[in-house]
Amino acid sequence: MKYNIFLTLLLLCCSHFVHAASKYDNPDTIVVARDGTGEFRTVTQAIEVCRAFMDYHKVIYVKKGTYKEKVIMPQWLQNVEICGEDCDETIITYDDHANLSMDGYYWSAQLKEQLLAMGNRPILGTFRSFTVRVDANDVTFKNITIENNAARLGQAVAVHTQGDRIVFVNCRLLGNQDTVYTGMPNTRVFFDHCYIEGTTDFIFGAATVWFEQCTIHCKLNSFITAASTPQEAEFGYVFNQCTITAAENVTKLYLGRPWRDYGYTLFMHCTLPKQIRPEGWHNWEKHREQTARYMEFENTGEGADTSQRVAWSRQLSKKEAKTITRERVFQRTDGWNPR
Repeated sequence: MKYNIFLTLLLLCCSHFVHAASKYDNPDTIVVARDGTGEFRTVTQAIEVCRAFMDYHKVIYVKKGTYKEKVIMPQWLQNVEICGEDCDETIITYDDHANLSMDGYYWSAQLKEQLLAMGNRPILGTFRSFTVRVDANDVTFKNITIENNAARLGQAVAVHTQGDRIVFVNCRLLGNQDTVYTGMPNTRVFFDHCYIEGTTDFIFGAATVWFEQCTIHCKLNSFITAASTPQEAEFGYVFNQCTITAAENVTKLYLGRPWRDYGYTLFMHCTLPKQIRPEGWHNWEKHREQTARYMEFENTGEGADTSQRVAWSRQLSKKEAKTITRERVFQRTDGWNPR
């Protein structure tokens, strides 16, 4: 009997120490430094020690340096902030692209055989090409560059979001085709004072996203956005007080084209350059003119003239525009409104 009591107490003590074994199970900041002066040398290593479903705010502070790694923030994380020491000099980068062979990656032998039998070469694809993928909720990125520096050989995503309540503040998001993919319907993402550059459809996806005072830089003649907003979502992409810029070689830009039916994109109080086509928008496929939700309100600049816009886009009235607030766009039962 005494032995059983002793064993029970021993097991309870062991379980307590196992639970509290990690020194990182606390709200303290974790420091990452490529030069070895931090606790970890990669962002991935710091993410791995964070406790699942944290009920406190955890900061991963990343010192200046270039971190070549493919970062995944799994869905069991929450309340994590990744903060760079300097936006321009703290860089997470990778160079995967959609047409890269899958030979160097995990690939089911059975699926590989099926693809080869159908005459298809196993390739990475757009949705595996990310540099950073965020499956977690309640994640913030600050003062950091996230880059996909692959050659122009196909789609190459820098940031791929799947989680809800994701925030980017003073970040640089660099790439070519498909730089930012906001992938999950009914999730919310906020970009605040960020710089985003790319070529074709370089902001695309189904999430509800607010861009506040961002610089959107176009590197080639192409389309800025490709929304795939679901029909039941009231809002998709909202650009507020943003500045669109273009490289010297650019002569023809469209504000967007609908990747799927019911794509929603609104530019309001934005500065549009002369390279914006007079028609403003592209239909991608003719039938999408019937469902696309493309709008503008009180934009300025040489590209803001709406007299020749496509008939299936529209200009908001002042009364309508007054109702488009960040609080309303992000409205859910949780009351989330990033500031």
